Amino acid sequence: MAAAEEYRYPCAQCGAQMRYAPGEGRLTCDFCGHTQDIAPGTARDAEKALQELDLQRGLSGDLAASDMEEVRTISCPSCGASIEIVGATHATECPFCATPVVLDTGTQRHIKPLALVPFVYSEPQARKAMTDWLGRLWFAPNTLLEYARKGRAMTGIYVPYWTFDADTASRYRGQRGEHYYETRMVTVQVNGKSERREERVQKTRWYPASGRVSRDFDDVLVIASTSLPRHLGNNLAPWDLAALKPYAPEYLAGFEAEGYTVPLSDGHAEARDRMADQIREDVRRDIGGDEQRIDSVDTSWSEETFKHILLPVWMAAYKYGGKSYRFIVNGQTGEVQGERPWSIWKIGFAVAFVVVLVVGGLYLYDPEALGLQRPEWMD
Repeated sequence: MAAAEEYRYPCAQCGAQMRYAPGEGRLTCDFCGHTQDIAPGTARDAEKALQELDLQRGLSGDLAASDMEEVRTISCPSCGASIEIVGATHATECPFCATPVVLDTGTQRHIKPLALVPFVYSEPQARKAMTDWLGRLWFAPNTLLEYARKGRAMTGIYVPYWTFDADTASRYRGQRGEHYYETRMVTVQVNGKSERREERVQKTRWYPASGRVSRDFDDVLVIASTSLPRHLGNNLAPWDLAALKPYAPEYLAGFEAEGYTVPLSDGHAEARDRMADQIREDVRRDIGGDEQRIDSVDTSWSEETFKHILLPVWMAAYKYGGKSYRFIVNGQTGEVQGERPWSIWKIGFAVAFVVVLVVGGLYLYDPEALGLQRPEWMD
């Protein structure tokens, strides 16, 4: 099992620490501008990065020592985030909730990330995407808008994900519903008089159905972080996983990485649920007809594998009214997701303004409806 390592990337010209430059694919020095290419991996490295690990061995804790590592972490006492210490700089504020964190020199045994998608969007590009998104929010507090205008730097962090593959074959039993129509006479009221009319009524005939469907799943993506709300992490999709690169610490220079806090078993259970939903959709299509009823689905699972990967996210945390709100930007595509506070004052003023408009309109068109005498000038 690999021991925890600390990586440094001193500039060859001035000695300052270099960082990975998003979209450029190289390390750069902010002090003197020197750049340095990241050593290309061998074809074997690239093949291994995309190689799946056996799921059953992962679930039973029987992975090879080369697939495991010891990592040093920083623990957030508020949201529970586990931030891996990759370089010499230790974070002092949690990027997920803006809470001061406790420096921790302990280590944890983790499954190694096999691959990652490097950052494409730079911090200024991500901040502009976030600012544009915030500027479109209605009833946001003025302090939030000031926060956006001030342009506080965002934190670039690699968020852990699991991917799952599986081959499935399913037998099902159910019913196929086919619509037909009957005509009946009904009585309706027309201009105060009763009339008899024909009405078409939809009915359904049900027929037994059974059969088999199969589907091979590739890279079902499950976020392995509990620090982000599930809907925020999931709504950052789609990701282009064809851009995965073999894991190399150089890509993390100048960024942070979160250790996974969703165990492999929990991630697999969520992936299975998603696959099962897709299989049920396949069954409905196979049954056909106008409606479908599914009585049972028996699925055989085989060739189940997984990967641990890192995906790039720009993040900002904003505190308002004693609560933390998070804004995140997909570091590959620029997609923005976030939580937002509401200004009670702005909402109150808006409601009051609408009430004034409604009352004013009633006064102008029908003051007697408000219990007021109609002014002479309106006659």
